[in-house]
Amino acid sequence: MIRLDVTPESAKWGYSGLRVVELAVGESYATSTGDDEVIVVPLSGAVTVTADGQEIELQGRASVFDGPTDVAYIPIKADLSLTSHRGGRFALATARATKRHSVKHVTVDQVRVELRGAGNCSRQVNNFGTPDVLDADRIIACEVLTPGGNWSSYPPHKHDDAGPHESELEEIYYYEGGPGYQRVYGTEDRPVDVLEEVRTGDVVLIPHGWHGPSMAAPGFDLYYLNVMAGPGERLWLIQDDPEYAWIRDTWADQEIDPRLPYRKEAR
Repeated sequence: MIRLDVTPESAKWGYSGLRVVELAVGESYATSTGDDEVIVVPLSGAVTVTADGQEIELQGRASVFDGPTDVAYIPIKADLSLTSHRGGRFALATARATKRHSVKHVTVDQVRVELRGAGNCSRQVNNFGTPDVLDADRIIACEVLTPGGNWSSYPPHKHDDAGPHESELEEIYYYEGGPGYQRVYGTEDRPVDVLEEVRTGDVVLIPHGWHGPSMAAPGFDLYYLNVMAGPGERLWLIQDDPEYAWIRDTWADQEIDPRLPYRKEAR
């Protein structure tokens, strides 16, 4: 069953997309990637991924809060099928692409786990689809986990080099856990600031411009999957809002939240 389907067409932009598929025990799902490259991300459960005559067994995890997962990269113009013998929920992060890369299995030990910030700005980033980990055409993807009461996606930032729009990344936030809150700044073409409550299954679309923070309500951990793509070079450019950039300096004498990292053994 398709639980969520964001395409470039439905988002009214050009590149980023996300589909969340829920499979019952023994159920399968089949599709063609067409003009999209895809990263299959287990949110819960394990899955067998078949594409281009290759079969990849993704070990997955019980939930997004049980540590990082292995993922599968599938290129454009491929027949793709997912089969889950125990059932589960799986994200298909997509980007409209032109170059055809090979199928890849990014194993758990290849995922770069990063602890960012300090104090109540501590969060964990699992980098499985970033340019330093995965060779792809356009897609950039990672997941961020924020302990209850903490702020992430902070200082507020944007993903461009202050140049023309072709340098900017279209970004999808997909959430699990919560409740939490997400802020997105207004822009010339969307002049109203947005502050939305988010829970499991919600998405926030950010076509360009400043955004953040993501705030996890005390007592409720927050997860989000980031999917980004754009027309320019595949670079994960992060530019802090100058009004808030000084906040990074305050982390120097603070400890990282001891609840991090999230891993199966800790739960």
